Amino acid sequence: MPNRSTQIDRSNLATLLERERKTYRDMNPKSLELYKDAKNLFGGVPMPWMNKWVGGFPLYMQSAKGNIITDVDGHEYIDFALGDTAAMTGHSPDASVKAIIDRMQDLGGITTMMPTEDAQWVGAELTRRFGVPLWSFTVSATDSNRWAIRLARLATGKSKILVFSYCYHGSVDEAFGVLDENGNTVARPGNVAPPVPIDQTTRVVEFNDLPALEAALKHGDVAAILTEPALTNIGIVLPEPGFLEGMRTLATKYGALLMIDETHTISAGYGGMTLRDHLDPDIFIIGKSIGAGIPSGAYGFKQEVVDLINSHTEADLLDVGGVGGTLAGNALSLAAIRATLGEVLTEQAFEHMIQLATRYTDQVNAALDEYEIPWSISQLGARAEYRFTYPAPKTGTEAMRAGDDELDEFMHLFMCNRGVLMTPFHNMALMCPTTTQDQVDRHGALFAQAMAELAQA
Repeated sequence: MPNRSTQIDRSNLATLLERERKTYRDMNPKSLELYKDAKNLFGGVPMPWMNKWVGGFPLYMQSAKGNIITDVDGHEYIDFALGDTAAMTGHSPDASVKAIIDRMQDLGGITTMMPTEDAQWVGAELTRRFGVPLWSFTVSATDSNRWAIRLARLATGKSKILVFSYCYHGSVDEAFGVLDENGNTVARPGNVAPPVPIDQTTRVVEFNDLPALEAALKHGDVAAILTEPALTNIGIVLPEPGFLEGMRTLATKYGALLMIDETHTISAGYGGMTLRDHLDPDIFIIGKSIGAGIPSGAYGFKQEVVDLINSHTEADLLDVGGVGGTLAGNALSLAAIRATLGEVLTEQAFEHMIQLATRYTDQVNAALDEYEIPWSISQLGARAEYRFTYPAPKTGTEAMRAGDDELDEFMHLFMCNRGVLMTPFHNMALMCPTTTQDQVDRHGALFAQAMAELAQA
């Protein structure tokens, strides 16, 4: 095990952080002015999470193409955030843009409440990649999770959803549960106005803990296990050997559906971790990247799950059943998904992206070793993320406890002030088809420079 024992001098960090804050503010006067003028926006931004950008105000985008973003102050950035996976294709890939324009301009009919032939093509392609045969469409992975949860309850007759502590599945009420210090299911800190106490709807266990998973399933009230095959929104927490196989076995044993959400973990490859690791989901969730930035999502089922759903003739799936939305499955999103899956997120593209992510990871590890910084980095295909602890966390709670707001702000500002964007919610970097080796090397050099400054006593 490498020696990573250098303690960060917090007074040195405070000095470095103040320098980077001033630089950021001085470099971005137009973004600051626009932010101050946004008086009719709740929180000053279109969505509250845009305030997660560090520096006191977000950068305002002027243009974006591939993995390059230009802001309103004229600064150009290498983008490793890529819309927190929504733009894993790169911004505005040519094939997707052409399909979008064709649908909007030549064919017309963005949303008509009528199917197009693209839907079957997309369903067949999703089956080829992820295995499950029957699909329905949404406008986001959040919607996919929300609606699939309802159908899982219908299919099984059970009320609770099991999730892993500090997981993330969009703004789904059942997913905002964590374990307290006594092992009880409680709402995640800061959860906004939960409709009921979360232990009424949810059971929570730690990721990578099969005995705890079995103990929770023994209650017999779990309709579905909802999980990413690796946690991603609390830092990348990879599955221990045998964990995913054991989870599949336990789900079957206790009559719970296995619901795999690969909205982020599709970074693992052409068919996500499901194809790569031979997973066997009963329900499959995907969103974000498949539409190249056009709001898109999908959820798929095994035939036997659909048979259970259809056996409930009392359930109104066509109108008031709480499953669906007017814009779901619209013509524009399906045209975007077809072009994106068919021409952008190809097997060859993933090979390129994963090779670059490996290079990125190796460079970060080399700098951490050289300066003996006690951090770790985990890679999941085209995605990599460092965490302020060593060794890498094995549970969501461990990953949460490794958070450090000052280090997080310093690293984001250090990179941003030098033309590199990292994901604002965490320290994730994602490769896209247009990412280059030189861009990865630019990050590697800057990361090493940051470690040298942090290592100063």
